[in-house]
Parts: sequence; C-alpha cells; structure tokens
Amino acid sequence: MSTIAAFYGGKSILITGATGFLGKVLMEKLFRTSPDLKVIYILVRPKAGQTLQQRVFQILDSKLFEKVKEVCPNVHEKIRAIYADLNQNDFAISKEDMQELLSCTNIIFHCAATVRFDDTLRHAVQLNVTATRQLLLMASQMPKLEAFIHISTAYSNCNLKHIDEVIYPCPVEPKKIIDSLEWLDDAIIDEITPKLIRDWPNIYTYTKALGEMVVQQESRNLNIAIIRPSIVGATWQEPFPGWVDNINGPNGIIIATGKGFLRAIKATPMAVADVIPVDTVVNLMLAVGWYTAVHRPKSTLVYHITSGNMNPCNWHKMVQVLATFEKIPFERPFRRPNANFTSNSFTSQYWNAVSHRAPAIIYDCYLRLTGRKPRMTKLMNRLLRTVSMLEYFINRSWEWSTYNTEMLMSELSPEDQRVFNFDVRQLNWLEYIENYVLGVKKYLLKEDMAGIPKAKQRLKRLRNIHYLFNTALFLIAWRLLIARSQMARNVWFFIVSFCYKFLSYFRASSTLKV
Repeated sequence: MSTIAAFYGGKSILITGATGFLGKVLMEKLFRTSPDLKVIYILVRPKAGQTLQQRVFQILDSKLFEKVKEVCPNVHEKIRAIYADLNQNDFAISKEDMQELLSCTNIIFHCAATVRFDDTLRHAVQLNVTATRQLLLMASQMPKLEAFIHISTAYSNCNLKHIDEVIYPCPVEPKKIIDSLEWLDDAIIDEITPKLIRDWPNIYTYTKALGEMVVQQESRNLNIAIIRPSIVGATWQEPFPGWVDNINGPNGIIIATGKGFLRAIKATPMAVADVIPVDTVVNLMLAVGWYTAVHRPKSTLVYHITSGNMNPCNWHKMVQVLATFEKIPFERPFRRPNANFTSNSFTSQYWNAVSHRAPAIIYDCYLRLTGRKPRMTKLMNRLLRTVSMLEYFINRSWEWSTYNTEMLMSELSPEDQRVFNFDVRQLNWLEYIENYVLGVKKYLLKEDMAGIPKAKQRLKRLRNIHYLFNTALFLIAWRLLIARSQMARNVWFFIVSFCYKFLSYFRASSTLKV
C-alpha cells in the first residue's frame, strides 16, 4: 500500500484553480489513488448559463476522468463546488461555505493564478499576490489544516542565471504594491509597470515572485511548501500519455507549427527546452503535501521540478516534432509544416515578412476575391505577438538546483516512488514528443484518428504545391535576371548547352551499347 495514497484517505482537500489544466490532473490523481478521501473543495466562478454543479459535471465528462469513474463511481459526490471570485475580498464566499472551509479543510493546494504574460499589473497582482495573501489568512484560521502547498513557477526568478531552492527578495515589498494599486489609476500603473518589473521579462513572472514573498511573510505557524515547475506540458504516463486541454505554452506552438502557420522562430537551438509533464508535477505536489504534513519541516521548503538539470532536451531536438507531423498530420493545414530556428534578429524579421506575413496577405486577398471576410493577417499578427513574448524563454537556459526534490525522492518508499513518480530522468523525449502531438490532435483539436489517411493526402498535395511554387518563383526571378544581365544570359546559355551536350552524349552511348 502506498503511504502517500493512504495519507490522503479521509482528508478534506481545498484546491484553487481546480478548473485549470494542473488542477484537473491533480483532482484525477487524488481520486484514482485515494478514492476514500472525504471531499475535495473547489473554488469555482460560475460561467454564463451554467450552475456550479453543471461545471463540475462538465469537468468530469472529460476523458481524463474515465479511469477515476471505475475506481470511484461516486466521484461527483466527493467534489464540493463553492462559489468564489478571487478578484473580490474574502473571495465573495458565503458565510456558510466559509465556515465549512475553515472548520473542515486538512490540505490546501493553491494552483490558481493568471498565467498571461501580457496581463495588466493590477489584475496579475490581484490574482497572484493579493489572493495568495487572502488564502493564507484563511488558512491561519483552519484548526485542522496540516499543509499549505503553493504552486509558483521555476521562472519566478528568471532574472537570475542560477536559481536555488530559496525565496528571493523583490526590490519592492508586496504590501506596498498592493496598497499603491488601491488608489493609483490605470494610466499611472501602466506607466510605472516597466520600472517596477525591472529585469523580469513580464508581469507574470514578476507577480509570481511577489507571491512567494507573500507566502514567506504571511506564513505565520503554517506548514507551507512552495513548488516551482518549469514549462508544464502534456501528461507523460498518467492517466494516459499526451492528455492536454489548453493552448498555453508549447501547445499553441505545436498547433501553429502543425497547421503550417508558424515556420520560423527566433530561438537558440541549443538552449534547453525545459518542459515538464503535468503528471510529474502533480506527483511531486502530492508527495510534498504528504511530507510537509507528516514531517513538518521547520522552514518553508522550495521544490524545483524541472527537466534541464536531470534530462535536458534542447529546442533543436524539439524539431523532431516535424517527423511526427508526417506520421500524424493535423487536419486542414494552412501550409506544409516546417520549422526554422534563427538567433539573428534581422533573419527573424526576414522570415516573419516572407514566411508569415506575406502568405497571410496573399490568402486574405484570395478570401476577398471569393467574397469572404479576410482573417489570416489578423490571426498571423496575433500569433507572432504571442511568439515574441516567448522569445525570452526559448533563447536562454537556466540552472535550477534540485536538492530538496532529490531529498524528497530518497524519503519515499519503493511503492511511493512507483505510484508518485517524479523522476524525469526516465523520460524518453522522442516518445514523449510523439505522444504530445497525438494528444494535441485528439484531445485539444478533437480530430478523428480515422482521418489521418486523408490528412496525409492533403499534406502531400501541399508539398507538391510548395515545390511547384518555388520552382515557378525561381524561373520567374531567373528570367527577369536574364533580361537585365548579359552575364546571367551567358551563364544560362552555358548551362543549357552543357545539359544538351550531356543528354546527346548519354543517348549516343546508349545507342552504341545496344
């Protein structure tokens, strides 16, 4: 019997961000390995036209929870959805619900955050900093609380080259920023934002660093741990390979490349692509929750869950995804998938103009001529803007120490190491990339695997069109060059004469042999 699985039996667990990618996989793993847990509280903001319970059923209808329904048929009865809005004070939770949370919660997993790189400072501080402080205040009033697990990011201190498992101070105290945002108007906030974030690349990483400081300052006597995952990707093994349900991070790039929209990226090919499977992150989260509650460390421990130090995969190796697109092509691609890496800014601008914007403009002209609304240029501009925000991360490599993560691994029993495996050294990248693409096709794009032969035929047609277009372009360019240059004409006549003589010689030789 797994010690960690047994630990969560009978527990009441609060998960923020449960409707997100990481939160769903966390819930699935908890129900599958500890079906006798008491209840999982999830904070949910209802969508238009949907009740809280309808949102719960929508989550459980996913293929992700198919195995859970076999081991825990009454899973829907063990999820207690509570109305909450993290943008409001006290999260706008009713008195009855708040009393239940305060009196019953044993473990908190704080996953909720805004992950938008271009979010406003006000909104990002509210969700990543103020909401964390509010949740810590609630946690301090929970008599049965055993552990508080805060999910940060490995890039919270990406302004450093080497990052240890410690909480680094920020230049400005979080409390001062929170207080200032209460009376400053949006125009002034937008003006001072670049000065506040300094050498952080975006508001997301900056506010996650502030959130860690809040955890350290507001921890009181709580048993707290911080987990820093790198780029969270599709599932590796559990509950099945390749599951993914959002277009964040690598997922959007895979779709854009597989559909033929994105063909050149400004990236350093040998920089480490520090992707970590989501089920690996979840396994560490549950192991950390157990260790923090049972062993009660004297200080707040930080755990890095990254792949670069233990099993590095660079962006050049990620180009193997192109071979997967040949075997598992996406339906209705815009162009034949291709990927070029360049670290030169001028070359990058050239490829953006020639390989991205020009085809988009040509396609929009075609749409106008056929009486349809042009949309490709707008879509391409949005894609290039998104890719530009990722350039900071795909042109650099970091070193993260993993002493605490390795220590925790050594503390687990062989059975726990098997059930809650977070040893990324066992990951086969080529196999993972292939399953990743397959997962994007099946679970994100909802494409039928039976349509692969048809998609391959379309890909072949696009390849032939590509070759034909390039040949025609070369001949037109050469013809224009011949018309203007005597030297070009001489070269052209020499090549034609040489080819003619070679063919004549070849034909004569064949006749003599006969």
